Amino acid sequence: MSEMLVIRGAALRYGDHVVLNGVELQLARGDLLGLVGPNGSGKTSLIRAILGLRPLSAGRIEIDGIDVASDPRGARALLGFAPDPALLPGYLTLRQALDVAAAAREQTASDALLAFGDTLQLAPYWQRRIETLSLGTRQKLAILIALLGDPPLLVLDEVLNGLDPIAGFEVKQELQRRCANGTAVLLATHGLEMAPTLLTRAALLANGHIAKTWNADTIAQWRHEDPAAFERAVVATLRQLHDFRPA
Repeated sequence: MSEMLVIRGAALRYGDHVVLNGVELQLARGDLLGLVGPNGSGKTSLIRAILGLRPLSAGRIEIDGIDVASDPRGARALLGFAPDPALLPGYLTLRQALDVAAAAREQTASDALLAFGDTLQLAPYWQRRIETLSLGTRQKLAILIALLGDPPLLVLDEVLNGLDPIAGFEVKQELQRRCANGTAVLLATHGLEMAPTLLTRAALLANGHIAKTWNADTIAQWRHEDPAAFERAVVATLRQLHDFRPA
């Protein structure tokens, strides 16, 4: 499979504070990679760098061969990202906000996307103002925004937070379906317990770099033999990093 996302030697610092220090990561079409790590490990900073919102101090990020630093608009056109639900415009209705996001990408919300919104039980809320909606309902809208136009790369930061059981199940099913059709998904998450049933690969970000990765064979083995093994492996790795200090 061709690589959809390539991160080479990504470094990011604010003055003397090192956030990322030589991150190396590749994501192929069809991958559903879980990016895990403790609070302050740099996951959100890495995602913002992928989106072209945080210039790297060193290194390179490419999306389908497009350098994010030299062509951020071209790179961003290939990815879908779920905005922070707290930052969605409260004065718009849910449907208006979706249409505005679609127009910004020179697209329209497809019938399939709206049907998935109904699957997420959004039908009663399309004409409700966002400021009146719960966190979980806003999160569902943010996920729909990420899926606009069926982008070949999805970069998602804790998008399962706040979802009810049905919505969480449907979102995970949708991500797996899209990966089966060639979409690459980078999912930053603290949800270690669900990893073996959802992910194809996983990477642990700690001390500003990728401290450990787990391949598809290992994830598949855990899925069938010991679903709790991934959580234990992450905790054991962090405990082995005796000099671990959140970035």
